[in-house]
Amino acid sequence: MQSQVTVKLGKIRPGRNPRKYFDPSEMAEMEASIRAHGVIQPVVIRPVDDDEEFDFELVAGERRYRGAQPLGPDYDMPVAIKELTDDEADQIALIENIQRADMAPSEEAVAAARIVGQLKGDREEAAKVLGWSRSTLDKRLALMNCSTPVLDALNTRTIQLGHAELLATVAKDKQDKLLPVIVGEKKSVAELKKTIEAAACSLATAIFDKADCAACPHNSSLQTEMFGEAIATGNCTNRACYTQKTDKQLDTVAYGLKDEYPVIRIVRAGDNHTRVQLVVDGPTGVGEEQAKACHACEHYGAAVSALPDSIGKVFRGQCFDTACNSKKIAARLTAERDAKANAQKPAAAPAGATTTVKGSTKAPAEEKAVTHISETEKVKTYRVALWRKALRREAASVPETANIYLLATALSGLSRNIGGDTMGKIFEKLTDEKASSTDLKKNLATVQELDAGKRATLTTAMTVAAIEGIEVHHLVAMCQYHKLDLRQHWNLQKSKDFLELLTKSEMKVLADELGLRAALGDSFTKVFNRSKPDLIEALLNVDGFDYTGKLPKVLRF
Repeated sequence: MQSQVTVKLGKIRPGRNPRKYFDPSEMAEMEASIRAHGVIQPVVIRPVDDDEEFDFELVAGERRYRGAQPLGPDYDMPVAIKELTDDEADQIALIENIQRADMAPSEEAVAAARIVGQLKGDREEAAKVLGWSRSTLDKRLALMNCSTPVLDALNTRTIQLGHAELLATVAKDKQDKLLPVIVGEKKSVAELKKTIEAAACSLATAIFDKADCAACPHNSSLQTEMFGEAIATGNCTNRACYTQKTDKQLDTVAYGLKDEYPVIRIVRAGDNHTRVQLVVDGPTGVGEEQAKACHACEHYGAAVSALPDSIGKVFRGQCFDTACNSKKIAARLTAERDAKANAQKPAAAPAGATTTVKGSTKAPAEEKAVTHISETEKVKTYRVALWRKALRREAASVPETANIYLLATALSGLSRNIGGDTMGKIFEKLTDEKASSTDLKKNLATVQELDAGKRATLTTAMTVAAIEGIEVHHLVAMCQYHKLDLRQHWNLQKSKDFLELLTKSEMKVLADELGLRAALGDSFTKVFNRSKPDLIEALLNVDGFDYTGKLPKVLRF
């Protein structure tokens, strides 16, 4: 019989279990059973190296872990040891609890929101990971708009799920006022629904234009004049219309930010872990240089709130890759700690060496910050077109070079990339005649009648057509062999179309990279407060700035 793997209980620290509430009577039964028979089923743990006291962290099996505590730290706990990342540990802990049932919906909501954050807001994928339907996931995530007291009440089964779902639709301060009433008066879900419906859809807090609401029959202000029984004035009783207008306004707010940030998202209940405020300093800071670099990241942008407490409010400077943000924070803190430790060490200077004064040490995390704009699809399309155009020009200007490239293309089996349409256009421009796309005999006769100079030009044109048609990785190889200097073909002052592809936050990073921020000096902030068209004109006409040879990294091959 194979022996079971065990670890001393005192060497295992609690994990990040989504389950927070453990029924006292059930735990008492668990402890009694473990005292009598020990732990039968192993718990899941993972090794940790960031803790001097503990060697392992609990992933799944906290009820057994808690039930074994009376046996003391030297108890040999049956375990299954797995190498897991934080994300994998979170997912296993949640799935294990769901499969065991009796987990509060509020606890499921908190953990599910964390999973959605790990998957960068992809709710479809999160539902698959959790084994839930999409509707179940959305219902759970909606609970994330509950206040902490409401979530605690649901955890301890003081209120029902229906109570919490209804409370999640109103602002948290109102939830906290309603909760004691629900518990004290033992209000049913149906009674609470009536209460909330009466106070819902407040026109005073609506974010859309209410001009049409003045004469609307669903406006409760009119209803009080028409009916003997009506809810308080200043409310809308047509929730569908109210919601539609609200969503339309949220879309309008989000659209208005498209020129400023690479990503704009409308955040709703359950999106708690899909975003984090980008901070420079402090315990959650990424460092100054990294923060500048983040402005051009495809995951940097703004959040438009669809939450009752802050509906319509814009949160700028958001990072939508929380895992990356955590790594940058950790790297900065580690670098600062190491720099501080090194600064405190006495310098061991060799005999006769000149002693230098220690200056400030830049954090490695900041030095590694990649300060250039991100490779969005539209930027990729732009730069590939630039590469093709520049290489075509240089290859076509030297017939011998064009011939070499044409032969190399053919030898590599890439002749299929020479498009007949491209050749046909060049032929027509050269001879004022149209080539046939189907009649080979006609084309043979036509080409034979051309003089040697025109035939040589057509041969060069084949190289141009090949460069136009080859796949990008072959194009890059050809540019590298040619030692193509894009600085001879691109200048920011003549590339307004490139700036129009970028958001204002990306242009900030470009300004840092090319030295425009320094050239603008104190006027930098003022310039970037302008509209995007005015900002572009300003960046193209900075007094005293030498644009020559300035090529953004993102355009290089």
